[in-house]
Amino acid sequence: IKDGKIELVANALITQLDESVYDTVINVYGKQVYPGFIAPNSTLGLVEIEAVRATDDKSEVGYFNPHIRSAIAYNVDSEVIPTVRSNGVLLAQITPRSGRISGTSSVMTLDGLTWEDAMYRRDDGIHINWPRMFYPGWWNEDGIVTRNSDYAKEAENLIAYLKKAKAYAETDHETTDLAMEAMRGLFDGSKRLFVHADFVKELEDIIAIKKELGIEHLVIVGGHDAWMVAELLKDRNIPVMLRRVHSLPMRAEEPVDLPYRLPSILQEAGVLFCLENSGDMEAMGTRNLPFYAGTAMAYGLSEEEAIASITLNTAKILGIDHKTGSIEQGKDANLVVSEGDALDVTGNEIVLAMIRGEFVDLDNKQKELYRKYMELYGLEEE
Repeated sequence: IKDGKIELVANALITQLDESVYDTVINVYGKQVYPGFIAPNSTLGLVEIEAVRATDDKSEVGYFNPHIRSAIAYNVDSEVIPTVRSNGVLLAQITPRSGRISGTSSVMTLDGLTWEDAMYRRDDGIHINWPRMFYPGWWNEDGIVTRNSDYAKEAENLIAYLKKAKAYAETDHETTDLAMEAMRGLFDGSKRLFVHADFVKELEDIIAIKKELGIEHLVIVGGHDAWMVAELLKDRNIPVMLRRVHSLPMRAEEPVDLPYRLPSILQEAGVLFCLENSGDMEAMGTRNLPFYAGTAMAYGLSEEEAIASITLNTAKILGIDHKTGSIEQGKDANLVVSEGDALDVTGNEIVLAMIRGEFVDLDNKQKELYRKYMELYGLEEE
């Protein structure tokens, strides 16, 4: 590694290196080395304690907010971030919530002095919450689902807004519209359109607008029913950020293990996908990302495919695979070393991590409290 980049990857059995020319040599014999894990569609750094409103900065008032940027609200001093980082997650796509168009996300490192310092890819895409076909009942109303009678009208209004943004991007203006300016990148390919949706009808409508509006990079976020339109997704080159694997099915008649098997179903269909963690308590739950990949491996993915679902696949979908996501010459040295299998909750023990070749502190508040009470009660670690 030199100047934060991977300079050489070689077979140690047949390659002899002169260790005297390096200022640091790390022996990780018997351990496992991974590219740094990447968490897409995350509110990490935007929420500290969900029940305390003053620490929740993930949402903005208003309905159409493409110009709202999550990066400037990213809290590098969050005590949640180190707990996620110590499980091998080194990058995250910090994403706003609420409204029809939530705003603009950015990819950030999970280490930095300021949000500018933590920036990895600035303003990578716009996030849209597609109108829902159905609304599930409350937690105590099992099986109750309400059909959205306004679905067609809501979708029509959203498509009209997108068409307006496209027209704006194709013409010159004397005055600047900040919301329209934020959307401009969708039509020249510099930004991605992340559309949050799950049901099959919603996905079919979203696939149709990609061609109609000429959007080069469109990504489905959630995609519970993506397996039903897998051929279309592959044909239109639309990747999927799969909703939390450790979830129940969305319909009572579905197999209980369907969420576990969705990654392997999409893999077999040839659809590019990665794993994400949105939902309840998502910021602190981001540390479970490697274990989602482990579950997907137990239900059909190979080990390499499972690792790719939280590294290289994610990097491809976010448009940063030219500099991270795999251990290759010329890419940033975003690396994780685990004592055991990082995808296995019983083996994940991250002993070293680096971002852009710089060592990352793997301590956190939880480890501190563990040491404190082990010492208090005179216990020794096994």
